[in-house]
Amino acid sequence: MSSPETTSAAPRSGLVVLALFLVYVVWGSTYLGIHLALESGLPPLTVISGSRFVVAGGVLYALLRWRGVAAPTRAQWPTLAVMGLCLLFFGNGMVVLAERDVSSGLAAVAVASVPLWMALFSAFRGEKVTRGEWLGIAIGFAGVLWLNAGSSLTATPLGLVLLLIAPLGWAAGSIWSRGRDLPSPFMTAAGQMLCGGVILITVGLLRGERLHGLPDLQGLLSVGYLTVFGSIIAFTAYVWLLHNVRPVLASSYAYVNPVIAVALGVWIAHERFSVSDLGAMAVILAGVVVITLARLRRA
Repeated sequence: MSSPETTSAAPRSGLVVLALFLVYVVWGSTYLGIHLALESGLPPLTVISGSRFVVAGGVLYALLRWRGVAAPTRAQWPTLAVMGLCLLFFGNGMVVLAERDVSSGLAAVAVASVPLWMALFSAFRGEKVTRGEWLGIAIGFAGVLWLNAGSSLTATPLGLVLLLIAPLGWAAGSIWSRGRDLPSPFMTAAGQMLCGGVILITVGLLRGERLHGLPDLQGLLSVGYLTVFGSIIAFTAYVWLLHNVRPVLASSYAYVNPVIAVALGVWIAHERFSVSDLGAMAVILAGVVVITLARLRRA
């Protein structure tokens, strides 16, 4: 018979594996979901990004309030709005706009540079950065330069600029939010999705985005998948991981998502990647791995 420790640890291990699977595969597949939604002609900011975050944030907010979780205070909402602006408008909205001209796989590779920017911003804030982390930053940014100068991104200057803004926005928002007065983690996620969604829809409408007619089945399924699986289930799994495993393991999605995105892009969307594209991806991911190992060693 199993001891009490064994039986209680088994479900926990199973939950960790399930949560990692969701974060790895579902988040990695959202780039393809965006590609398919754009292929259906859906407006990028108002529908593909904004509406799904408003719906996902609203559902999560209502569920949390029903379970008795305290709502954000009046002083916390401005912080959530800034996080929504940085992480969702810049971090996600720019990716959706970029994927009009850039393959889903390349978009995922560019976003993989987020840990590099976060490490650099942390250094600017005066946090101690070890030699190993600086080495990882140097390797990673060599890959970013390779991707921007030697890959097929050079054929789409606007896409290149948008994919530089996206990881910068996500990293800046993440670092800026540290130490701020915020509600509980899940309520923070709900609040920033609501704020970010409203910002995305507002900017989309100002850009003249309109939904002309009902979307086709592919568009409906794509946005539904992004909303339910990408914004609610996978994000919830990520927050759960942050509270139950080491941060290094929780953040390992950063070097798994691009591989998943590239594989799905080739398999389903028939995207093609040059040797230069794949080489840049390998160097960026190597930099992220070096930073992760350096942080693990320091911890």
